[in-house]
Amino acid sequence: MADVKGGPNPLFLREEELRQAMELLFFAYRDFTGEPDQILADYGFGRAHHRVIYFVGRNPGITVSELLAILRITKQSLSRVLGQLVRDGFITQRPGLRDRRQRLLELTDKGRELENKLTEQQRIRIARAYRTAGAEAVEGFRTVLTNIIDEADRGRFERPEAPGKPGAKSAAKAAAAKSAARR
Repeated sequence: MADVKGGPNPLFLREEELRQAMELLFFAYRDFTGEPDQILADYGFGRAHHRVIYFVGRNPGITVSELLAILRITKQSLSRVLGQLVRDGFITQRPGLRDRRQRLLELTDKGRELENKLTEQQRIRIARAYRTAGAEAVEGFRTVLTNIIDEADRGRFERPEAPGKPGAKSAAKAAAAKSAARR
């Protein structure tokens, strides 16, 4: 639990504010996933299918191991969901170029169509919220969410700084860091 008694107690760290933030996350997640859940039900799929479709779509050629690391689910759980998505023609698997034991995953045209259908309303919802909140609030929201997720995954969301600024990372270093975080 957050230390809400020691030191200065800004209003946003009061117990009631922390509880309200938790509730907002629950309600936001409910509404964020509600429309995709209805679409998934038409296919006999659940949220696990959505997550797999989403992350394979965002990372074409992702390995099963990398997907397991992102989703933090068991091989058995992923195997059930992935097997269904492959059988139904939403995802293709091919062996790795260097290691033939690796399975590289990509969405098929049918998979991309479903991924777009699932995320369309989510993109609209987020864009509307971002426009209403403004750029400064969006950056604050991003900072809060980044600090909610486990530290090991935060590197996935680092943005390379503009060249010439102190602490700027080269594009190659940023890509290497992102790749290392995937492993």
